[in-house]
Amino acid sequence: MINVRFPSKTEYDILCFSHLRWDFVYQRPQHLLSRFARQRRVFFIEEPIFHEGDPTLEISQREDNLFVVLPKLAGNTDANTVNATLRALIDQMNVDREIEEFIAWYYTPMMTAWTGHLKPRAVVFDCMDELSAFKNAPAELRQREADLLRVADVVFTGGRSLYEAKRTQHPAVHCFPSSIDVQHFARALVSDITPADQLPIGKPRIGFFGVIDERTDLEMLTKIAELRPNYQFVLIGPVVKIDPEALPKKKNIHYLGSKDYKELPDYIAGWDVAMMPFAINESTRFISPTKTPEYLAAGRPVVSTPITDVVRPYGEEGLVTIAEAPKDFANAIDAVMNENASERRERAEQFLAGMSWDITYEAMSDLIDEAIAKRKPATRAARV
Repeated sequence: MINVRFPSKTEYDILCFSHLRWDFVYQRPQHLLSRFARQRRVFFIEEPIFHEGDPTLEISQREDNLFVVLPKLAGNTDANTVNATLRALIDQMNVDREIEEFIAWYYTPMMTAWTGHLKPRAVVFDCMDELSAFKNAPAELRQREADLLRVADVVFTGGRSLYEAKRTQHPAVHCFPSSIDVQHFARALVSDITPADQLPIGKPRIGFFGVIDERTDLEMLTKIAELRPNYQFVLIGPVVKIDPEALPKKKNIHYLGSKDYKELPDYIAGWDVAMMPFAINESTRFISPTKTPEYLAAGRPVVSTPITDVVRPYGEEGLVTIAEAPKDFANAIDAVMNENASERRERAEQFLAGMSWDITYEAMSDLIDEAIAKRKPATRAARV
């Protein structure tokens, strides 16, 4: 076992409980926890899967201090014993890995069902989305969240609108909108690499990367593709929770599948416009798309539907063009391609100058240290 330690204000490991898998899409959890792993051990614990063998934890080491933990349960495990089995597996991991001083970091309240017995130095709820509004959300999710808010020491939200919705539900709610690794996406400004699967696609290219699910306005995508048959619409990302057969089938719409985070700047470099055709529904009411600053750092003009956390501040600052109806969206694409690119990029650079995942990490780390300091040494979180 590798047990690397670095100097830090407060010594603790992190047990992170996530509904998102580490290898799914590189986003907020990966940006933040990989930074925390520079100072301490991080165990990123995913939702369980069922297999033919005995109950076990599959632990894979991704960085010196970062471990991805996949619980595997026997396929015949009785529903009434699932939580007890998971509790036992986590307890054994804590013994085997000598995890004694730790914080519990939650992305999903649902995993409190088998972790409420733990006694962390602090409980963190990083509320990056309103999960109860998503498709197939468990019926008990709202109650689980209420219970988590009751015991959490500090709550982070993934955007301004979500902060406004949660700030009265807990005394220590802090807004940390989607941030940006500017240098990574700025590579799109100088990249001369054309990915093989994008090479045959003509121009102009209107691109999107991200998860394609119930938050994607497929009707909008269909109509703007029909309105601009000479434009090529490129979508990168996995299709989840919706039937792939429901995706619009047009000659000028191209689905390239999932790509590694490292490859994204090379794809964006070949786009004329970046788009965010989000549906306006309950599942998008509180989203704060990480791709907004990423598109801007890549130097692309951006057109989006009126998502609240995009309108504020990006639309208000004139960095993103907002359009709701398909005709308006298509016209906006036309308009942004004729903008002064140098002027737009300069304004975007100025806006993004104060944003980075490093800054967000430092601020979160300080708040966690404060939360730990406020606790009495023998105090641990009440059971969830």
